[in-house]
Amino acid sequence: MTDKDNNHDDHHDENHLISERRSKLHALREAGNAYPNDFRPTALAADLQQRFHEQDKEQLEQVDDRFAVAGRMLAKRVMGKAAFVQLQDRSGTIQLFLQRNAIGEEVYEAFKHWDVGDIVAAVGGIFRTNTGELSIKADELRLLTKSLRPLPEKFHGLTDTETRYRQRYVDLIVNREVHDTFIKRARIIRFIRDFMEAPGREFLEVETPMMHAIPGGAVARPFVTHHNALDCDLYLRVAPELHLKRLIVGDLGRVYEINRNFRNEGVSTRHNPEFTMLEFYWAYADYHDLMDLTEEMFRGLAQTVLGKLEFDYQGMSLDFGQPFRRIHMADAVQQAIPELSDTDINDAVRLYEAARARDIHTEDDWGWGQLLLALFEARVEEHLVQPTFITGHPTEVSPLSRRSDDNPQITDRFELFIAGREIANGFSELNDPEDQAERFHAQVAAKDAGDNEAMHFDADYIRALEYGMPPTAGEGIGIDRLVMLLTDSASIRDVLLFPYLRPE
Repeated sequence: MTDKDNNHDDHHDENHLISERRSKLHALREAGNAYPNDFRPTALAADLQQRFHEQDKEQLEQVDDRFAVAGRMLAKRVMGKAAFVQLQDRSGTIQLFLQRNAIGEEVYEAFKHWDVGDIVAAVGGIFRTNTGELSIKADELRLLTKSLRPLPEKFHGLTDTETRYRQRYVDLIVNREVHDTFIKRARIIRFIRDFMEAPGREFLEVETPMMHAIPGGAVARPFVTHHNALDCDLYLRVAPELHLKRLIVGDLGRVYEINRNFRNEGVSTRHNPEFTMLEFYWAYADYHDLMDLTEEMFRGLAQTVLGKLEFDYQGMSLDFGQPFRRIHMADAVQQAIPELSDTDINDAVRLYEAARARDIHTEDDWGWGQLLLALFEARVEEHLVQPTFITGHPTEVSPLSRRSDDNPQITDRFELFIAGREIANGFSELNDPEDQAERFHAQVAAKDAGDNEAMHFDADYIRALEYGMPPTAGEGIGIDRLVMLLTDSASIRDVLLFPYLRPE
């Protein structure tokens, strides 16, 4: 039999099961309300497991409380006049013990025709079975929602990756570790908000537009949409940076946004067309202050979410308890390519030759800064396993960063790398309106020369800077990649509830 025949049989079997369930639903409709909404649980499975986990069978016999629980029936085992049900709610699972004489013959007979996947409610006392399983001995049982589609077969589960992402609702039901990942994601975001707004920091959470007349704030290719009433094109936000810095001009002082960004680029294990960032701006601070703050935040996150500072990510041992390493980009490249001397590392021709000798892509019009970045990305980045701040980014590839007072070829900027990937990007902000205008003009020239990711000239942002922006530092942290680290997830799709997929 071919795979095609097997698939045909599987679809036939599933359609037969769905047809049977629809017939049961039809009978429920004829009997009355098939989808009641008048039951209210008083207990969660995990709370009951936690509350009574130390009490033995004899101790539980002294508990008079009755508990109302509701959830999805993951398994049922009928043995004549008694049955067991594995019930799953949002917190976890608990067993139901059913007896015909306790819930009534009519309900018990109806229950025997209910299906795995149905959502049921039960009320009863707590006890332990002879095998030690904490259970609800139900004296009330109801069917709340009829499931028309069967769950994946028990022993094979939902394992096809694309199906898991496309039908995340089923993935959450049958793969409990996925459920836990997204609970952890919510805890991470909650921690960040609490951290940013804590006494002594007091950043203000704000919201900025998702549709921009001019895309800006990052070197990226935007999505384009059209506003019918205004008859103009708009761009989905690639970054909130320029709007947030307008708020610093407006004397808000410390602002942050947990935002969705959209970039019309490739899809990979690290990239999704829409993604979540924490972006914040801090008046009267510089990039050193940002690095200190970031290190404190990440250490607190690991301790709060994982309960430890040393943990594994995809087979790599990470240690957030040690001071995060800080190294200049040029020094990192020299360590990776020792034959580059101190003179060579500052010479565009030598960098070009080094890149070509190693089959690293370059363009003929690239300057020293782009060549240094290309060598770094090809030979250094993937080896930065422990948390490492890379500083000294070239001005040529940092159009919004403040130039270093010591060397105008580089900026007061850092990127934080962990497990070989960029997690955060921050810098002392460029608040010189004339310097910013010159860099915007350079970006426009690059765009005219064919660079689809280069920035537009934002005249209003220049006008805002001309009113005066105080010395400021700003940073963006990739929430999705941070969640990947703290949940040991290999792909960004594993930490997005609904990752982008081609339409069916």
